[in-house]
Amino acid sequence: MTRSPEAATLNQLPPLRDALAAAGLGADKRLGQHFLLDLNVTRKIARLAGPLERETVIEVGPGPGGLTRALLEAGATVIAVEKDARFLPLLARIADHAAGALTVIRADALDPPAGALPSGAIIVANLPYNVATPLLVQWLTGPLAPKSMTLMFQKEVAQRIAAAPGSKLYGRLSVLAQALTEARIVLDLPARAFTPPPKVDSAVVHLTPRADRPDATLVAALERVTREAFGQRRKMLRSSLRSLGGEALCAAAGIDANARAETVRVDGFLRLAGLVMAAG
Repeated sequence: MTRSPEAATLNQLPPLRDALAAAGLGADKRLGQHFLLDLNVTRKIARLAGPLERETVIEVGPGPGGLTRALLEAGATVIAVEKDARFLPLLARIADHAAGALTVIRADALDPPAGALPSGAIIVANLPYNVATPLLVQWLTGPLAPKSMTLMFQKEVAQRIAAAPGSKLYGRLSVLAQALTEARIVLDLPARAFTPPPKVDSAVVHLTPRADRPDATLVAALERVTREAFGQRRKMLRSSLRSLGGEALCAAAGIDANARAETVRVDGFLRLAGLVMAAG
């Protein structure tokens, strides 16, 4: 693995467990915090994100900075967004050993300061569980336009992202993620890998933008169609999409109006969205 010149000075930092103990810090369950303290694991996640040397990486929820250290070692310039002020001194200490390669922003990642996060960056994060899904939808559909995303989720959420039509986990998140990116699960992690261990296992998903990604207007229509379709997923599309055209809309898209949302492929939803977009 390529290591940056800063790696030697980062190695002078104390082990993460020692740093947390010295600061008297623990995870806050209200913020969905579960820490990865094994640097071998965080380095593996950094490798799964692809070559990071000279890349700008956005990390959300760095906590004590285990993944942050791995990203810096890989040669990335890191912008870390941390809501919990308790961890700012630990992150500042890492920044002192990072030769200017780490910027820490205290903010809610769902509402960062205007202009704080550059578009076209790589996002790598062990996401706080309680905001992971809304963050992903925001990044998928918003203006940030990440170059790629390598993100840790609860395992069931990761499976939802990659789920195939007809499976019980296939839903709105599956359609949005797969319409806009190539998404695949690249690593499974058991609960015991975290401190404190969560009640569920986790998985890392790697997402890269599709070459045929829909434009912003079609994405907005896709959000609308999937919101209606999966908001009443037990109903047939003729009913759940009634406000958008119901049976006539389905017929125009070549989709069985008696089908349920979980059986419709991504390309089918894109056809539906295209018709809704054209209708204004």
